[in-house]
Amino acid sequence: MFEEYFSSREFEEEGDFLPMLSMDGEEDFQLQKPYPDVLPILALKNTVLFPGIVIPITVGRDKSIRAIQKAYETTRLIGVLSQRDLEVENPGSEDLYAVGCVAKVLKLLRMPDGTTTAILRGQSRFRLGDLVQDIPYMQGKVHILEHTAPKDPLEFEALISTILDLAKKIVELSPNIPSEAIAMLRSINEPNFLLNFIASNLAVKIEMKQYVLEIDDMREKAHFILREMNTQLQLLELKDQIEMKVRGDLEKQQRDYFLNQQLKTIQEELGHNPQEEEAESLTTRAAKKKWPDNARDHFQRELGRLRRMNPQVAEYSIQMSYLELMLDLPWKEYTQDKFNLKKVRRVLDQDHFGLEKGKRPHPGAFGGAAFERGHESSHPLSGRPSRGRKNLAGAFDRPGARTEIRAHVAGRASR
Repeated sequence: MFEEYFSSREFEEEGDFLPMLSMDGEEDFQLQKPYPDVLPILALKNTVLFPGIVIPITVGRDKSIRAIQKAYETTRLIGVLSQRDLEVENPGSEDLYAVGCVAKVLKLLRMPDGTTTAILRGQSRFRLGDLVQDIPYMQGKVHILEHTAPKDPLEFEALISTILDLAKKIVELSPNIPSEAIAMLRSINEPNFLLNFIASNLAVKIEMKQYVLEIDDMREKAHFILREMNTQLQLLELKDQIEMKVRGDLEKQQRDYFLNQQLKTIQEELGHNPQEEEAESLTTRAAKKKWPDNARDHFQRELGRLRRMNPQVAEYSIQMSYLELMLDLPWKEYTQDKFNLKKVRRVLDQDHFGLEKGKRPHPGAFGGAAFERGHESSHPLSGRPSRGRKNLAGAFDRPGARTEIRAHVAGRASR
């Protein structure tokens, strides 16, 4: 909102415009009455002209050029209507909205490239009657429209004050709008003039602006503009929150990167390389392991991959954890098993009296090796959570039948 007013752009074919404010006020425009019953008609694309607003347009179509020239040479008044369908190059009355704005042609400029630029100032709203002429330019009957005064002036004054407060918040959240815009808005004394200026700068579709132009009741017009401004304010607040979060995340990443680079530089100056020291530590531990050739080869490949990684990426810590897990596994390490099933049963009955169903399968975890004639056997405790597997496993270990090993698999600790 208001970005168009405070930005400079090229004006394209009859519609892409820069809305400006006529500081004369809308009261002065009422002195222009009575208007002629028949006026030249100008079709606009991509915009709606409101009373009190000044816009420069580039005129390209032959009919439009002739209409502007006729108005400039006579009364300087022209009826401005917005097109319904922007694709229509030769619009008729059925292609135009019925309600438009009588405008005064302030200036008519012929540019060096051959185009014609006109500066228009909106005067009063009108409703188009019959078209009395279509060639060489459109002419039609105009019926001036008046606004309905609000029944409760105090309520209407509160609405205008609320609109000004919202406009201030919107300006504060919009980096492209200077703070002077608030002072300019507060300098407008005519409420209808203020509503027209804000409506012309709303970031809404042409159909919505046309609807505002057609509203006769001042109170209804103010309510509609207030709702649209609330919507735009919410969008700006959400956008500001997102930008602040993204900016905070980027600043944190940049700060962390800068500090890590500083730390790396300091360590290099001192002759330390943490990444290489970690890799050497893993290599030293691996040299003491008695593991199969295929496991050793796999470890060396993964260690080489670790050396090539950037320590700042998340995969580096994952790779380090994987290599440490390989080193922690008991490769070709055996313990002397002592099988004493009677002692196991006695310990289980002392710590977990009853629970026959839970204890029945597990003595095999101690006697399995003996039953299988010296071959290694594993009988893990399994089942649903909270079934006492950890306590039972601790009771199995107390007789000293087998050494307990705690391993972390997929992020979960198991015995």
